[in-house]
Amino acid sequence: MKETNYSVGLDIGTTKIVAIIGKENEYGKIEILGIGKSKSLGVHRGVVNNITQTIESIQQAVQQAETDSGLKIDTVSVGIAGQHIRSLQHSDYITRANSEEVIGYEDVDNLCNQVYKLVMLPGEEIIHVLPQEFKVDGQAEIKEPMGMYGGRLEANFHVVVGQVSSIKNIVRCIKSAGLNLGEISLEPLASANAVLSQEEKEAGVALIDIGGGTTDLAIFKDGIIRHTAVIPFGGNVITEDIKEGCSIIEKQAELLKIKFGSAWPGENKDNEIVSIPGLRGRDPKEITLKNLSKIIHARVVEIIEQVYVEIKNYGHEEQKKKLIGGIVLTGGGSQLKHLKQLVEYITGMDTRIGYPNEHLAGDSEEEIASPLYATGVGLLMSAVASDAKQKPHQELTAEEVQEEVSEAASAEKAPEEDKAPRKNIFDKWSEKLKDFLDNAE
Repeated sequence: MKETNYSVGLDIGTTKIVAIIGKENEYGKIEILGIGKSKSLGVHRGVVNNITQTIESIQQAVQQAETDSGLKIDTVSVGIAGQHIRSLQHSDYITRANSEEVIGYEDVDNLCNQVYKLVMLPGEEIIHVLPQEFKVDGQAEIKEPMGMYGGRLEANFHVVVGQVSSIKNIVRCIKSAGLNLGEISLEPLASANAVLSQEEKEAGVALIDIGGGTTDLAIFKDGIIRHTAVIPFGGNVITEDIKEGCSIIEKQAELLKIKFGSAWPGENKDNEIVSIPGLRGRDPKEITLKNLSKIIHARVVEIIEQVYVEIKNYGHEEQKKKLIGGIVLTGGGSQLKHLKQLVEYITGMDTRIGYPNEHLAGDSEEEIASPLYATGVGLLMSAVASDAKQKPHQELTAEEVQEEVSEAASAEKAPEEDKAPRKNIFDKWSEKLKDFLDNAE
């Protein structure tokens, strides 16, 4: 059995690189065909800092996924993250030449393109322009201005900015690993697609993705992304603290954190002790679990408080911006024991752990439904969605001449606004980013 219509999501993280091959089944769910995972070398806090090592790690993960599925990987969808990502709010407007004509997709495009021309700091590039809400001739709180009459079209935008060099480095790694670059997504958005329901996005929810090197935050309200932030701390900093605090090697610190770690010191009794083998015949070390959880607790509180500052900056306290859906924790770091209770205690907001199983087919392996793979599954979902859009074009190429003739004929009859292809804002962003990367090379 040889699959042809499959897609690939590649999550280049600080701790691990994951390649997931999958396709959409007849029920609209994602069926996982293969998965490959390798230790991430050369990525620090979400940013590539060693090209050669990153290429090797990508090739290893891709090879494993190919062996697992028996398929060949050609094009991958990747995510952008790292501490260089920042976001800002911006308002802009255009004055339309003819207010007697209804607002079309072209007008919204013109408005978005105007925002892309904003002057940024040297070395920075706008990678994401998302309209929040529109105003038409002063009438506010319009979600969809298409088809309305008006002379002045205004909008508030959520603008995501990243460093040109960091983005180009990721592209270079993908191409040097012998792969083609497909869709590019902001990692917090990919994780959100995998673990959040539409109801949560409407009600208002903060997604906290605790990775190895960074903690990503994405806030949704009324179904629209309102705020994104990347905090340059993650699970690796907790491991580092355990290593320093207990005077043990990193591998042991990581194992201690996973097996015995807890974010709540009160849970452990004083007489609970774990023994760590000494190096090269040295005496074993005895560590009390209470001390271990105190070390973890101190760092986790710091991370959560920084995230909570970002949530408060968005204006969670205001009635209009209240996040009824509370907080959803995902990523490898969210598996720390008693983290959910600690987050609820610090923020006072309802919290749950986000598993990417909502969009997966029922027979998927249990391992893939772990928060660890939330970003990978989200990237695979965006790859599947983008491939589905391109498929009709590929099937039509056989009758190219006939198609062109009929298209030209229908275009003459069609009204002006219907000629514009109806793409959503994410498609437009992906195209713009791809154009920018092509020009940058």
